[in-house]
Amino acid sequence: MRKSLLALLTLALTLAVGSPFASTMKNTEKPTAKDALECEIGETSACGLPSNVVIDMSKNKVQRTEAEWRERLNARQYNVAREQGTEPPFQNEYWDNKADGIYFCVGCDTPLFDSETKFKSGTGWPSFYQPIEKSFVGVKRDTSYGMVRDETHCNVCGSHLGHVFNDGPRPTGERYCINSASLRFVLRSEYVEWVDENDGIDE
Repeated sequence: MRKSLLALLTLALTLAVGSPFASTMKNTEKPTAKDALECEIGETSACGLPSNVVIDMSKNKVQRTEAEWRERLNARQYNVAREQGTEPPFQNEYWDNKADGIYFCVGCDTPLFDSETKFKSGTGWPSFYQPIEKSFVGVKRDTSYGMVRDETHCNVCGSHLGHVFNDGPRPTGERYCINSASLRFVLRSEYVEWVDENDGIDE
């Protein structure tokens, strides 16, 4: 009888304060991605790590051979856009670009982002709160490096762009953290001319 009471008391205490082994059990849940502004000196942010997702390139409208991609892109562009690499923060072409215009995909010249939706995120990469056309930008869950991120890529040619996070400004609350190497900037006046020249081509 005493043994039964002791066992019940032990069980009650365990349920009340938790198992003594709970703190030593391994947490298998993957941490969410750490924002660049939350990182300590020497830490790499979620934007600063490459991606590792599988994109079905067979569905892309624009198809090129490896030779054609390498001829079109320079070394950094190829690493980022075709190998899902990333570029260093504050050391890329458009992170602080304040000119008025449109950002095209470097792989297929699809207009992806408007400078009117670009904002200063403090991360060191170009950041936008929305794409020009959401269907042009694909999103794929990325669980590489022990993080949970949403990788973004061009839906027209499959080129890797960066990641999207839910900590952006209004009206969308989203932050598209995009590599400059995946973009080509065109001034708005030149973009208007481009639209006029291409208007009706596919009709």
